[in-house]
Amino acid sequence: MSPTTEHTPTTRPRTTEQAETTFGIGGAAESTDMVLNIGPQHPSTHGVLRLRLVLDGERIERAEPVIGYMHRGAEKLFEARDYRQIVMLANRHDWLSAFSNELGVVLGVERMLGMEVPQRAVWTRTLLAELNRVLNHLMFLGSYPLELGGITPVFHAFREREELQNVMEEISGGRMHYMFNRVGGLKEDLPAGWTTRARAAVAAVRSRMDVYDNLVLGNEIFRGRTRGVGVLSAAAVHAYGVSGPIARASGVDFDLRRDEPYLAYGELGDVLKVVTREDGDCLARFECLLEQTHNALDLADACLDRIADLPQGPINQRLPKVLKAPEGHTYAWTENPLGINGYYLVSKGEKTPYRLKLRSASFNNIQALTELLPGQLVADMVAILGSLFFVVGDIDK
Repeated sequence: MSPTTEHTPTTRPRTTEQAETTFGIGGAAESTDMVLNIGPQHPSTHGVLRLRLVLDGERIERAEPVIGYMHRGAEKLFEARDYRQIVMLANRHDWLSAFSNELGVVLGVERMLGMEVPQRAVWTRTLLAELNRVLNHLMFLGSYPLELGGITPVFHAFREREELQNVMEEISGGRMHYMFNRVGGLKEDLPAGWTTRARAAVAAVRSRMDVYDNLVLGNEIFRGRTRGVGVLSAAAVHAYGVSGPIARASGVDFDLRRDEPYLAYGELGDVLKVVTREDGDCLARFECLLEQTHNALDLADACLDRIADLPQGPINQRLPKVLKAPEGHTYAWTENPLGINGYYLVSKGEKTPYRLKLRSASFNNIQALTELLPGQLVADMVAILGSLFFVVGDIDK
């Protein structure tokens, strides 16, 4: 060190005690825990989800999902909108299941009003809910292999989605946020010839579903990355309130469409198939999602058959200019594509909800990561995370 440098004002006096930290290297590093933050902006986290991992070498010791980065305060916004306007807010938390989100809100308000919905609306809602289910599942059927290094399936997924998006856009005017449900029914009746085009779209998607059966499930690398990885027990499913295809992949045989029927599902028992697996691993979750997609296409066809037999009639109820729900409370839940979606509605007799509490599927499902990730390799973290099929907006309500 030169004399000039030695006497510069920025140089600390030699008498000051220095704190020293010794970093272990070589073998000593193996016993040192490391905290690794994945996200909130990271290719493997489906958006603004952050995972705080404590690692021992390549093994995960603890995992903490950190949420709230895109919190919109939707539940408080519900309280400042009337019953027509909250449909717009509701269809956005799970943007892949917009129609199903709307459905839960209008079912809750209709229950409060004691309102009967026309049969054409009941069957059309059921049809659109199943088409929306297929759209949701196709996104994950394509994106999950992509996260594991397989790019081809996502191109197929978007081609099939486009077939169904076309008919959904024709009927509602929207491609993601349909805004087609109304308290008392649907916005308007089906366009002329729409059912024929919808049936053709369903048939086109079904004819190409073997891409996922063969190209993905038949791929030994995909199976090697997912079989026996991220096993979720049935006990953990119950403890964390996990629902949907993730719960059924762990052997929890529960589906609201069968066990507490709403819309027209009570009349579709011969077509509705509740898909379950026992292994509870990433592969089982993907298999449940794929087989449920096949069944949703069958349910859509059954609904189209029934709609064709229905007589002409109204598709909604006439409502007063100012809609007020009577004082009271109710809970409406539906089997959304990702799991149970519920709305707890409290009314004080005004035109806006006093309280509208949202129970979203992804919020509960993502908690299972604290159970799934410990003990797993970092290399398997992305496979496990992707197999929970969540939407971040559905977590950050």
